[in-house]
Amino acid sequence: MRKGMSHSARSAMFAPLGQVGRAEAVAARLADAITLGLLADQEQLPSEADLSAQFGVSTVTVREALVALRQQGLVETRRGRSGGSFVRAPANPPPDAWRSRLREVSLSDLRDVGDHYLAIAGAAAKLAAERSSPEDIERLRLAADDLRTAHGSDFTRAERQFHLEIAAAAQSPRLTHEELQLQTERGGLLWLPLDPASHAHEEHAAITAAIAAADGELARKLTEEHILGALDRLADVHLDLLTP
Repeated sequence: MRKGMSHSARSAMFAPLGQVGRAEAVAARLADAITLGLLADQEQLPSEADLSAQFGVSTVTVREALVALRQQGLVETRRGRSGGSFVRAPANPPPDAWRSRLREVSLSDLRDVGDHYLAIAGAAAKLAAERSSPEDIERLRLAADDLRTAHGSDFTRAERQFHLEIAAAAQSPRLTHEELQLQTERGGLLWLPLDPASHAHEEHAAITAAIAAADGELARKLTEEHILGALDRLADVHLDLLTP
């Protein structure tokens, strides 16, 4: 799977946190960047001092976050002159691991997250159609192609990367940060690897074509339909999981 991501997407990952001093927030941001592929396997993280400055937190907070990431197996620390903290991309989870995640949320919570995601992703798609560069379009095409053969956790990662690239193509740091924030919370649940999601590649390709054609309204419409379809599938599976 493609590893390269736009500079805007990576910059949003390292944007200052809204709530200063929370090691959990730093750990969650970095963990999500690793699972999204924004940070590649074996990539060296910035120093504790640099992370502290970028996130707007103390070095003690960064250190606590790195301890948590090491415990999760997402980061390893190497000693010596070429040492530091390095990314360890997670192995694929068990095929049905997502079911337990879905049981933990209510249907109303899913709908609420979906409403928020619709507003952000729809606006981002419209602006991307108006502002994207040829380089942005090429990255979107590559991201859309990632869905051709993606399965399991790779499918989830490809979906999330695609929407993050749209937000980056909108040339709005706030929208990109909002997209990342939503994915860090429960927005990632929208892109669980459900079987009926086989048309995802075609839907991504259509959204990309609308953005490339500078048709903002169509890009917004197609994006919203894509998300609503994911929500409907998720709601059906959620009900099935709760049915005795």
